[in-house]
Amino acid sequence: MVGVMMRFNHMELTFAPGTLTPEFRDQVRAFYGGLFGWDCQDTEILGHSGLLMMLDERATQFILLAENPNPISSPGYDHLGLLQDTREEVDALCARIAEMQKTEPDIKLKVYDDLVNPASTVHAFYVKHLLPIWFDVQCIEYTAPPERNWHYS
Repeated sequence: MVGVMMRFNHMELTFAPGTLTPEFRDQVRAFYGGLFGWDCQDTEILGHSGLLMMLDERATQFILLAENPNPISSPGYDHLGLLQDTREEVDALCARIAEMQKTEPDIKLKVYDDLVNPASTVHAFYVKHLLPIWFDVQCIEYTAPPERNWHYS
C-alpha cells in the first residue's frame, strides 16, 4: 500500500546459554541505561529469562536479549542505527563513550568522517560493548527538509 510508513518495533539478540548472568545484565543496564537512557528489565519470555532493553516506557521500541543454543555471530560491522536530532547530541554521546574507554578498554568506538551527500550530511560514530552488534549513532542534517515526515495518530 503506497503512503503507509512502517516503523521498527524490536530486535532480538541471542547469546550462548549461561551468558545472561546477573552480573552481565547489570553491566548492560549500567552501560546502555546510563548512556542512552534505556530502561533494562528482566523479562520472562517463552519460559526463559531475557533482558528487555526498552527505548520508551510503553516498549514500542525495544531490544530483547535472550539465550539460545545457536547465538548470533556478528564479526563484521552489523549494526542498528540510532538517530539523534543534532550533531551536538551525537558529539556529546561520543565524548562520554571516549571517556568511558579510559576505564573500560573493552568498549569499541569508531568515529566516522561526515558523509556528505547532495541532499544531506550524516554525522556518526559506531559503538560496540557487551552486545554482539554495533550501534550506529548518527544525525542527518538535510539541506532541505525531507518530503515525508512521521505522523502518529
